[in-house]
Amino acid sequence: MPAPKILAFAGSLRVGSYNKKLVQIAAEGARQAGAEVTYIDLRDYPLPIMDEDLEAQGTPENALKLKQLMFEHQGLLIASAEYNSSLSAVLKNTIDWISRPIPGKPRLACYIDKVAVIMSTSTGALGGLRGLVHLRAILSNINVLVLPEQISIPNAAEAFGPEGQLSDSAKQVAIQGLGQRLAMTIGKLQN
Repeated sequence: MPAPKILAFAGSLRVGSYNKKLVQIAAEGARQAGAEVTYIDLRDYPLPIMDEDLEAQGTPENALKLKQLMFEHQGLLIASAEYNSSLSAVLKNTIDWISRPIPGKPRLACYIDKVAVIMSTSTGALGGLRGLVHLRAILSNINVLVLPEQISIPNAAEAFGPEGQLSDSAKQVAIQGLGQRLAMTIGKLQN
């Protein structure tokens, strides 16, 4: 049986993003469980704001690249930055561009049969938890199966060590566990 293929990314563009660090910890857990993980940085795929008039002139190249990546992976590890109690504009815009119709394919084709795990961290006391509510609703409404377990890490500025790991070893193991559970779930669904 082929290894589960998982796409991992954060809904943040900042170079030193805590959510980029977080999703890479989960990605390591998925790799430990036998998954093939592709980590991408949305900074490498700049997109204009979703606009059907712009789309009519041709889908942006980076949107096409992201759609292809979605087709190539069965699972998603997403660390969502929280902006004003919701998900970031870059994450929502990315989801929107990927959702656009593809001629000859069913509606929301890039999201059909995808399984996701979501997580967050922020410098606040709730760790980005409020934004995950919105992300879960969006993903569920576009045919993504979002696993029930999610983790939010508060006080991000103090939570990470110098190598990008979480200072609290129990939290490190828990985040790796999210990646492991995603890999195991996809493996079970492939049987």
